[in-house]
Amino acid sequence: MLFKANTLLFYLQKLHTSPGITRQIRPISSLKVVWRKDRKLDQAIENDKQNKLCSRVVKEVLNEPGQAIPRRYLEKRRERLHLNVKIKTFLNHYPGLFDTYYDRIKPKTGPVLFLRPSEKLRDFLEVERKIYNQHEELIVAKLCKLLMMSKDKVISVDKLVHVKREFGFPSDFLVNLVPKYSNYFKLVGCPGEEKSFLELESWNPEYAKSVIQLRAEEEAKVTGIRVRPNFNVKLPSGFYLRKEMREWTRDWLELDYISPYEDVSSLEQSSREMEKRTVGVFHELLSLSIFKRVPVAILGKFSDDYRFSNAFSSVFTRHSGIFYMSLKGNIKTAVLREAYKDSELIDRDPLLEIKDRFVQLLKEGRQERAKQLRVQREELKKDMEMMALRMRTSRNCGCNEQM
Repeated sequence: MLFKANTLLFYLQKLHTSPGITRQIRPISSLKVVWRKDRKLDQAIENDKQNKLCSRVVKEVLNEPGQAIPRRYLEKRRERLHLNVKIKTFLNHYPGLFDTYYDRIKPKTGPVLFLRPSEKLRDFLEVERKIYNQHEELIVAKLCKLLMMSKDKVISVDKLVHVKREFGFPSDFLVNLVPKYSNYFKLVGCPGEEKSFLELESWNPEYAKSVIQLRAEEEAKVTGIRVRPNFNVKLPSGFYLRKEMREWTRDWLELDYISPYEDVSSLEQSSREMEKRTVGVFHELLSLSIFKRVPVAILGKFSDDYRFSNAFSSVFTRHSGIFYMSLKGNIKTAVLREAYKDSELIDRDPLLEIKDRFVQLLKEGRQERAKQLRVQREELKKDMEMMALRMRTSRNCGCNEQM
């Protein structure tokens, strides 16, 4: 059941200590919440496993000179690609991705099997390009927001390249998109160099509104009542908080919401206010991400940029009504609870159309493969029936000759 923050406050107040008893506010570091598995959110991650695997293999081939690679070379990279089947088996499972052909690696060597993008895959890549162009304004806004939340309004290019998949940035965003919007971005150094950064050139007030603030504004328009921005809390079924944690959470929710775009240089790192701001930043980052979830290790790369503490990952378990930390695949992944209903995304990012088109390509390839196998089985069955008929005819002829 999804509770608004005010509803949760009412619930927590009922569990509060009796009037007249002086409460001592416990430090954040002493508050512990037991991690609880959420099978439905884990399933959401599992559902995208094959899609991610295929995407990695496709990008590996596309990054090769001429977008072609000997199959045996790709076989040697299986471990790095986290591919637990042989390339030949992979190609049989996903026949719509690549064409195979024979060519020589060197002029004097014998021909070997090569892979190159299929016509269907090239058609998908063209559709992908059009979708990126269609949502260019959204991508620019996301990139601006990442810079605007950082303490110095500048982020390393390496970090941004590392998270391009999470936020839906095209592979060539630094080459084609950034120079196009010089009013917003300034590239210091060259991409690929050790010290290369992207700086924010101008501040757009429209971008300086978080998802939570926009939601409060929208609700105020509908109801005609000023709504206080705060977090939605989606309590897991059967989840239990100890008394001291319930009291701390109630008081913490009563604090004013701190926008992730505000200057918080005056806040102490260990204060409850800084905790509120940190949760706000994570909420905004996950909201901006394509799947409303990001591996914790990737978020950790931005600790200095967004002023996260060394123990920042404890935020995801301490605020289990806002986040879920999945351990699926032995990878810690921060998930935004409110973005999901069971294992399905509720508010889908427009850029998810790319993933949907890719999944459709994989599905069509499997269907085509299944059809080919079915035809082969039917032909084999007919051949066996014809062979059996010939054998019966032959035996009958032999019997007639003896008579």
